[in-house]
Formats: sequence, C-alpha cells, structure tokens
Amino acid sequence: MIFLVKKSEIKDLSLASVMDERFSRYSKAIIQERALPDIRDGLKPVQRRIMYSMNKDGNTYDKGFRKAAKSVGNVMGNFHPHGDSSIYDAMVRMSQSWKLRETLIDMHGNNGSMDGDPPAAMRYTEARLSKIAGEMLRDIDKGTVDWVLNFDDTEYEPTVLPSRIPNLLINGATGISAGYATEIPPHNLGEVIDALIYLQSNPEATLTDLMKFIKGPDFPTCGIIQGIDGIKQAYETGHGRVMIRSRSSIAEMRGGKKLVQVVEIPYEVNKSQLVKQIDEIRLNKKIDGIAEVRDDSDRSGLMISIELKRNADVQGILNYLYKNTDLQISYNFNVVAIKKMRPERLSLKDILVTYLDYQRDVLTKRTEFDLNKAQERQHIVEGLIKALSILDEVIKTIRASSTRKDARDNLVSEYEFTEKQADAIVALQLYRLTNTDVTKLKNENADLASKIAKFESILANPEELNRVLSRELTDIAKEYRSPRRSSIEAEIQNLNVSKKVTVPDEQVIVMVSKDGYLKRSSLRSYKASELSDNGLKDEDYPVFIKKLSTRDFIYIFTDGGNLIYRPVFEIEDVKWKDTGEHISQLNGLDANESVIAVFDFPNLKQSGNFVITTNAGHIKKTEFAKLLPSRTYKSRAAVYEKLKDTLQKVVNVEYVENSNDSEVIIMTEHGLALRYSLEEVSTSGPKTTGVKSINLGSDDTVINSQIINNSSELGIVFQDGNFKKIKINDIPVTSRARKGIKVLKDLKTRPNLLASFIKINAEDQMLRIYTDHRSAHDVILDEYHVASRTSNGSSAVNTKIDGVPVSINHLLLDNLSDATMEKN
Repeated sequence: MIFLVKKSEIKDLSLASVMDERFSRYSKAIIQERALPDIRDGLKPVQRRIMYSMNKDGNTYDKGFRKAAKSVGNVMGNFHPHGDSSIYDAMVRMSQSWKLRETLIDMHGNNGSMDGDPPAAMRYTEARLSKIAGEMLRDIDKGTVDWVLNFDDTEYEPTVLPSRIPNLLINGATGISAGYATEIPPHNLGEVIDALIYLQSNPEATLTDLMKFIKGPDFPTCGIIQGIDGIKQAYETGHGRVMIRSRSSIAEMRGGKKLVQVVEIPYEVNKSQLVKQIDEIRLNKKIDGIAEVRDDSDRSGLMISIELKRNADVQGILNYLYKNTDLQISYNFNVVAIKKMRPERLSLKDILVTYLDYQRDVLTKRTEFDLNKAQERQHIVEGLIKALSILDEVIKTIRASSTRKDARDNLVSEYEFTEKQADAIVALQLYRLTNTDVTKLKNENADLASKIAKFESILANPEELNRVLSRELTDIAKEYRSPRRSSIEAEIQNLNVSKKVTVPDEQVIVMVSKDGYLKRSSLRSYKASELSDNGLKDEDYPVFIKKLSTRDFIYIFTDGGNLIYRPVFEIEDVKWKDTGEHISQLNGLDANESVIAVFDFPNLKQSGNFVITTNAGHIKKTEFAKLLPSRTYKSRAAVYEKLKDTLQKVVNVEYVENSNDSEVIIMTEHGLALRYSLEEVSTSGPKTTGVKSINLGSDDTVINSQIINNSSELGIVFQDGNFKKIKINDIPVTSRARKGIKVLKDLKTRPNLLASFIKINAEDQMLRIYTDHRSAHDVILDEYHVASRTSNGSSAVNTKIDGVPVSINHLLLDNLSDATMEKN
C-alpha cells in the first residue's frame, strides 16, 4: 500500500495581511452573529435562540413556568455554544420591565432591579415566554422563515423569527461590535403599528407624516424627553441626541420646608447610584439647601425623596442636580441594524418599509403553506367522498387484496384514485362509513374550497395581501396597545445654575499680602489665632484683610499692570496661621510683582470706574464692565494697564462709583502736588496707557495718587523718615497735566524727597508706615499737628535702623468689624 504524504507549504505572508484577513473574519462574525440586531425581528442571535428553544420545548405563556436553568441548558446544548452566564443574562434582560417596553420573557423570582442588583442564580428562577413573545413566534411552523443547521449539524434553527410585532422599534436595542455600535430606543407599540398601517396605504409618506403617529421614543421608565429636533434628526439620519429628564413633584413640609419627590428617572439609569450621587453632593456641600436624600421606593412604585432646607431655592437646586447628576442624561441615537446581512444606519422610514416588506413575505409564505395544506386535504376529502359513493365496490376490492399495498394499488388501477387517496381510503375506519360522515366530508370539502379560493386571492392580489396584513396588525394593536409613558417637550431647557445654589453663603476672612499671598480662613480659625500669627514671612504684610461672603468676588491689582480675579469660594481655604497660595502659582505671574490694591464686590454688575495711576505720570479711568473675568481667568491674569517699559509701575488703583464730584491729587518724589477734577481724566480700555496726569521733570516720578471727596487732611511721609499732616485745601484745584506746586521745602545739604502720601479718613486714628527693610511703624495721628504745605514734617522713622519709608497705609483692623472686635 502506498501512502501519499502532502508536504507542508510555508507561505511568506506579512503580519499586516494576516491580521487584516483574520480580523475581518472575526469582525464579520461578531457583527452578524452577536452584537447587532436583525432589522426584521429586532433580535440578536442569542435572544432569537432563547425564544425559539423555549417555544420548541412548549415553554409558552399559556403553560406553567419552568426552571430557567433548564431553558438555558437547552439553548446552550442545542443552539448557542457559549457560556451559560451570557445566555442567562440575555434571558434576564428580556424579562426586565425597566429595560424593555414589552417584555418577551415572564420570570418568577429575583430578576434584578433598577438599583443594579444582580438576578438570582438560574437554579432559583423560573421562566416562560410572555404572551406578546408568542406573536413573534406565531406561524414559525408554516414555512415563513429560512432555516439553517445548528453548530453541530444535529438540528435546524431559524435565521429570523416571523416577528408579527415590530420588535426592533418597540423594544429597541443596544450593543457594541467591531467598528459598529447600536443604540435604538424603545417605542410605543400602538404608535408604531398606526404608522405601519398608514405607510401601507401611503408608500410616499414623509417623515413628518410618520411622526404624526410616532411622536418619539417611549421609555419603559417614563421620564421627560426634550428636543424634538434631535428626534427628527435621528429618525431622518439614524443619528440624533435628546435629553431625558426625571419627573418630579414638589410637596410642602412643616416649617416651610420643601420635599422634591422624583417618581420617574431616565432610561437605564441606576437608581441607587443616582441616590448616591445626590447624597454625595449634599455631603460635600457642593450646593447649599439639601437636608436629606433617601430612596422611598416600594411596591407601589419608584420614589426618590430630596428634603430641602427652609427657604432653599428649589428650582435652582433641581437645575444643578439635572446638570450634575443622572436626574437628566443625554441619549444619543445610533440606529444601526443588520439589513440583508450587512450593518446599516437606518432612518425611521427604512425600518418601517423593511418591516412591512418582511411581513408581506411572511404572509405570502404562510398563505402558500396553508394553500398547499388545504389543497392536499381537499384532494383526500374528494377521494373519500368518491369512495363512499362506491362503497360496496371499494370494500369488495379491498377484501380481495392480499396486503395493504396490494389493496392500495388495486384501488388506484380499478377506480383511478391517486396513491394518496387510496392510502386514505385503506386507512379509513369502519365507523366513518356512515351517512353522517359523508355529510361532514362534503361540508369540509366546501369549506376547503372556500379557503383555497381565499388563499389564491391573497396570493394573486397584492391589495388583498395588504388588507390581511393591516387587519392582523390592527388586531395586535388592539390586544397589546398601552398608553404612552414618556412625555415629549419640544426644546431642551437651558439649565442656568445660580451661584446662590452652588456656593453656600458662608462668612470667611480673606487676606491678601503685599508679596501676593492669598488665602481665606473660617471665622472660627481666625478667632482662635492671634492677628499677627497670619503665616506671612516677617518682611511681608497684609494689604487686604476683610470678612466676606463666599459668594463675593475680589479683584487683585499688581504693580505690573496685571489683574487677578477670584470668586471668594475658589480661594484656597486654610487655617489662619497658614500662608496660603501665591498669585504666581495661580496665574504664572512674575514673583517680583507686588499687590497694590484689592477690591471686593458682591456681584459683577457694578457701574463704577477704576482710576489707575502709574509712576511715569499716566492716569486713566477704566469701566468695571471692561474688566470682567474671561473664561481663562483661572490660568491667565488679565492686563488692566499697558506699561511701556519694565521700569514703569502702577502706583495706585482706586474704585469710584461716581466721578462727577470727585477729585484726584497726584504727588511726585520731588514734592510736587497737583489737584484737579476727575472729570478731566478720560475713560479708556484696559490695554491702554492713559493720559498725562502731571507734567513730570526728567528725573522725577509719581509716588502716589488719591481720590478725594470730603476728606480734609493728607498724611505725607518723607524718605528721610519725617511725617506731616496738611490740609487738602492747601493744594489748590487746577487742571490736569500741569507741573503742580511744592508740598515740601528743598534743602541745600541733601535732596528732600517724598516716599508716599495718603488721605486721612475721619475714622483713622493711626496710619502705618512700611520701609524698604519691610519694617512697620505706626503713626498716632493725634501726636502730629497740621503743618503748613511747605513744611518738612517731624521725625517718625529712624532710617538708619529701620530703613527708608516706601509706603503709608490705613490700618486694616476696622475692615473686620465684629470679627475683629471679638478678637480684641
């Protein structure tokens, strides 16, 4: 014996080509056989196999429940060679009333919950097909669908179910495969069938016509659907987006409190996770006003109770929850299904037209099957009637035959019966040879003739076929129609969340230092610490300390022309003794920039102006509205003054509500002072330099400016450490951009220069002088008399020990009002 051995053949293939070919085959398999539904019956293979196997085993709605494990085992052993858990999970989903609009499986036992609880093991649960699932399997035994061999070629299984209901739209579908995903929402059965019947009569119907019947999705969990334009887009292109919002009501409680009761939640939202989301918002104090959140759901229905505090902004809180929790979600249509063995993105009309064509095909095949059965039966009945009419001869022939086959052949040859008729005659029982049975056979023959005529009419006349289909669809709608659960609103509501909701109204202490350190502390932390124990370096000092609400805003101006905006609640919350964060960390500013002014505002709708003065002799007014924060305020400082070179600096920024009766005083290092109306200063934008404030000498520089109204005195500090008070009226009102008049007496032995000046308010008792050594010296105002305009003051700071004065400031203690008083 000679054996022929086939030699191994090694092919030189690139990895890319091999991967491409293998992955293409794998992708085709999972697209067609796993993750995407068929457009005709709306089922994935595992769902179809479950339903067919249970129907084959008689596990239907009109019989008792059977163990789910038995059904799963039959499916796995005969049709679906995958893990039992995947089959059981699919079966459970088909039974969950919060997932499917019309459940296809009835289940006894724990089949999961909206809280994401897993179902009981399949050995504990019982299942059977639901009544409406029977409509999907009706007529499957009448040759209406194609059949293929199962995985081991031992049985046949259907490639699709007859699906006498439009399941793809009614129950929707969700799935992910290789390169494709589908997200089809559930719809109302009655609406879909009404649209099908209309489309049958009006094949040219537009989307607008169809949407008169199908208003939009109808989710089993109800809810409010917002965005009719998104629905139209999805029905037209297969892609679209809508918002699904929970339905809630507001009830009154004792003590003026409100109770929000959520009775419907969006589709496929986990209820327990939703309750957790809301409660975490309450615990983390992301919004103010929620007192308690609890799940009050019971057998009577879903209920999430949100108890609000007294005088809480109910709508504001709801808007925040809609925006930041699953109380409102976006739903994205992605209508993809298998059509003619290919995945396609489908419009609403595509789905309806394809379903109608499929149902016509099912009806045609069913009618052909019934026609053949009726014709076969009529042929037998006609033979029996003929045999009964010559009964004696037939009996004689049969008695003369030796075998049953011989009797059949003799009947065929002698009386021209067909073999099928002869077989039926030979098998005829004696009791049937009565006049009664002859009458019954004649009646049956007439009935069969009527049915055959009807079946032939249906097959010959498409209009008659459509009438049958329309009648059967109407019967299904009559049997299973239910009211719409989800309501539809035309527009997606724009959610505006008030700051009063998102930020608790809490009183805090805010501090900003000269070197740019920024922090907020609780009143409790502030009161428990010494005022001087503020976490700043010895050479640094506060330029702003004030009790503010977390809902306030602050503007921080630096001498480099940069503006930092911060809502108070965004400032780092630290203990009073901690340093806080530096403005360079917030906005990337140079570390050598100093803070020269800080302002707080209750809102961003101010109507005043900022008055900005530079050491180079420029001044301008800039409207508050021109310095509103941009969306990048957290990462980038805004420019409020355009400086022409690095030596120029801003020396003062003040905010005025009304500049009509205000005046400005400018002083220079060489002791020149100029006073004029603020009306002479023009208003310009943030990225401008401004106009000339004073006519400077070549070696002179502006040291400060002050806005005055009714203040009567000025405090002036000299670089030699002297201090003096003068009357404001000693400086006459003139015009902008002049040279000014002297407020000191020049010395022959050395230059006599000013360090800074400040207006003295009526409540001021002390002023604080800071030197270039960062030491602070308090000036008690009552110890200094009002001097003449050209006097050189009296000693206040020892410059040899403490350094040269650079600035003079008001004490910040009064800004803290009751918080400071309690500390002191």
